[in-house]
Amino acid sequence: MNSIEWNDVRLMLAIHRAGTLTGAARLTGLSQPTLSRRLKSMERGLGQKVFQRTGSGFALTDEGLLLLPHALRAEEEFLAMERQLEGAGSELRGQIRVASSDWFGTRVLSRWIAEFRHLHPGVTVELLTDSRQINLTHREADFAFRIAPFNEAGVIQRRFNKLLYGLYCSDTMPRSYPQTGADVELITMNGAFEHFPDVLWLKSKFPQGRVTFMSNAREAQARHCAEGGGLAVLPRVLATGFPGLREVPVSEAPPSRDLWLGYHEDLRQAPRIKAFLAFALTKRRELQV
Repeated sequence: MNSIEWNDVRLMLAIHRAGTLTGAARLTGLSQPTLSRRLKSMERGLGQKVFQRTGSGFALTDEGLLLLPHALRAEEEFLAMERQLEGAGSELRGQIRVASSDWFGTRVLSRWIAEFRHLHPGVTVELLTDSRQINLTHREADFAFRIAPFNEAGVIQRRFNKLLYGLYCSDTMPRSYPQTGADVELITMNGAFEHFPDVLWLKSKFPQGRVTFMSNAREAQARHCAEGGGLAVLPRVLATGFPGLREVPVSEAPPSRDLWLGYHEDLRQAPRIKAFLAFALTKRRELQV
């Protein structure tokens, strides 16, 4: 059975266009002896001559002329396929799953992701907000932002930035609020997070205060605080611009927390993962409010 391969088509078109083996060698980057051997091999495989040698070089035989339009169409399709592959490689595609706490996802990552997708519209992003720690080893997400270091096997982590905290009350409270040592209402994390540094700081700062509202959701704490529910320690990046809040000046700021970013090492070479990581690193400064 006669057969022809793409390399045979390229060879045939190069010789046809150049008219000589020397010229075809320049077009293909192959040596003249190599071209000569491959031409003979192609013609043996086809069982017929494609070129005839003339005084001015190589010319297509009648059989070669019959093959020429098919060869040109094959070349056009192959080059189109190469362009398509190159385009797919340069345009990022696929899905990224990003996990974080509720408030950080809502107030920070949603905005960042919108900017990222304007740059890379072929990427789909799923944002997962959860108070529990997402397991990257089990591929529950591709990226995770959290305030505790990662200890799962195979996870690459980096200290992303510091989260600064402040003390806040409702902007309806008098400027003198709260009085030092006063019996005030306190808004904190719930029992599962009572060991958090900001919870311990708030209780030590106001030992006579009464915890009247607890939640594992920072936004819920911020909203209750804005409605006059008491004092709350909140991340500055959350409280800044939150309607109804006013920062309470203190001589010693609440303790800051390290924010960690992690992703699984198996994904580190994926273009969409590299692109999102690079983009996120450009946004770190926005957390310093």
